[in-house]
Amino acid sequence: MKRIALLLLAAAVLGCVVAASAPSSEPAEDAGASIAAGKLPRGYRDWRLITVAREEGEVDDIRAVLGNDAAIKAYREAKGPRPDFPDGTVIGRIAWSCESSEENDKSFGRKQSWVAGRPKNGVQFMVKDSNKYASTGGWGYSQFDDGKPMTDAAVLHKCFECHQLCKDRDYVFARYSP
Repeated sequence: MKRIALLLLAAAVLGCVVAASAPSSEPAEDAGASIAAGKLPRGYRDWRLITVAREEGEVDDIRAVLGNDAAIKAYREAKGPRPDFPDGTVIGRIAWSCESSEENDKSFGRKQSWVAGRPKNGVQFMVKDSNKYASTGGWGYSQFDDGKPMTDAAVLHKCFECHQLCKDRDYVFARYSP
């Protein structure tokens, strides 16, 4: 009887260890499929940071650009300024309003500190699929507002219009900041 209880306990502990060490994000092809199905990819906020950017003017935000494993590998293995992004690459953008921090400014004795404020402009993704998105340079564009996919194709096509400006970098603005 003790043996069975011990075996059950060992099996339960092993199951917990396996569950705890399982990856929290989806494989590249699953992330793209989730986005195409109108769902946020599981674990995207745990993807690695590609860079941080500040946009002024009409956009006026501070953003984190994240990449799935395929994106990070392409950046790290790049032999020049242009990574070779394989199909399955997904790049995400999370943005916030950029707000001054009175609390931090007190520490510095002058106004100089800016922090991320409220979420802004939804969560945006670029998904690389050379065949499916051939008409837009091999990239599909999507945006999720409050977890719901934007379905306005005209608005999403405007993403490609801007990204054409960096065609020589495979339509990707973000440069890797290791």
